[in-house]
Amino acid sequence: MSPVLSSSTMGIRAQRRPVSPTTAGLFPDCPDNVSPMQVIRDLAPVADQRSSISDRATPDCPPASSAPHGTQSHAMGPVRNVAAAPQERAHARLVGIARLAASSLPAETRRNSAEKPEYFVLPVKSILNRCDSNRVPFEWTINPYRGCEFACKYCYARYTHEYMELDGSEFEKKIYVKKDAATLLAHDVSRKYSYTSEKSGGERADHIAIGTATDPYQPAEREYGVTRACLEELAKRDGLSISIITKSNQVVRDIDVLQRIALRSDLAIDITITTLRARLARLLEPRAPRPDLRLAAVKQLSEAGLAVGVSASPLIPGITDRDGDLEAVAAAAREAGAQWFFSGVLFLMPASAKQFLPFVREKFPRLANQYEQWYAKNGYAPEDYRKKASERVARIREKFGFASRPWIDAKRKPPFAQLPLAWDAASLAQQVDRMQSCAAG
Repeated sequence: MSPVLSSSTMGIRAQRRPVSPTTAGLFPDCPDNVSPMQVIRDLAPVADQRSSISDRATPDCPPASSAPHGTQSHAMGPVRNVAAAPQERAHARLVGIARLAASSLPAETRRNSAEKPEYFVLPVKSILNRCDSNRVPFEWTINPYRGCEFACKYCYARYTHEYMELDGSEFEKKIYVKKDAATLLAHDVSRKYSYTSEKSGGERADHIAIGTATDPYQPAEREYGVTRACLEELAKRDGLSISIITKSNQVVRDIDVLQRIALRSDLAIDITITTLRARLARLLEPRAPRPDLRLAAVKQLSEAGLAVGVSASPLIPGITDRDGDLEAVAAAAREAGAQWFFSGVLFLMPASAKQFLPFVREKFPRLANQYEQWYAKNGYAPEDYRKKASERVARIREKFGFASRPWIDAKRKPPFAQLPLAWDAASLAQQVDRMQSCAAG
């Protein structure tokens, strides 16, 4: 019987921390705009990612309204669709990222499918975002898009659409393409990035995690290329610490630029594979590539000399935690050339629980009561379950000889020559020789 049905955990309840009811205290007030929910005829192409920062304006807020400050009303000011906001917020003025999103013009697309999401061009001020939480081992994040078409039922990042006054259910329906990403990234790295991370006591460079709240290789990347543009910029730098996480085999398209990055910086690539069962994967991750395609990407990246591992997160109680299932993912990952493996138990933000719990009731009714007890008022599974899952992952890593994720414990190296994280001793020796030659002049 699955661990999720264990009677020892029945009755465990905890208070869920509610999402802030408004973004007014998180973002600056911005001028009036027009909501993308309205009909907008002018399509906005994504600007050339290589253009100069000096020749274009990229503010977080649209141009100021001619109306005096403080005179906006429901009749004059922008209001997000009522269904997406609580009653008390239905008529509130939008501020910050919500106002910016509401003014974003539709992006040109070649896709004709009736099921395609809506794309918008989001003019942003920065692409490198600071992460001050002590609960994560990185200092910076890059998310080339807001929203993700893969529509994973459990996705924790749905809450990010709430900052734009959009319902979490629209996370896969409205995709925002960040404008001028590479230009902004060049400016951000030069101005913000540190090669002596405070978290490491100066022992390593700040770590940049790409894809923490959106998949950088979702279908939008084929058209807009924001991820590729960012990688091209990072490839010009020495001594960075970078990781990428994705569910898409599209990452192999960028092997050339990834190899260039790995020669000069620490680079780790994580491919997420939650289950090897294709039908279950399609149910949980409706528009993501099949598990076998992701494993093929792991193999191709590994054979290209890149440091790659597999994430089996989230481990979904009663659904992907059957005896042997997690072990099968790990075995397949090792065979494909993965160098590390990790998994964490499902965590549900309120916006995610709102989508996932009804999904469980419909597709896995026998688990519905247990999920209600575990997750209705708490984002985490019970501690006992999480502890057992952690011990299980530790045994798996030991059995298959997986290493730790290299970007967590990596030490800072001289920026003129970075050793790629690889298992091939001969390759490492060649890199050492090149580093010594570089040091000699």
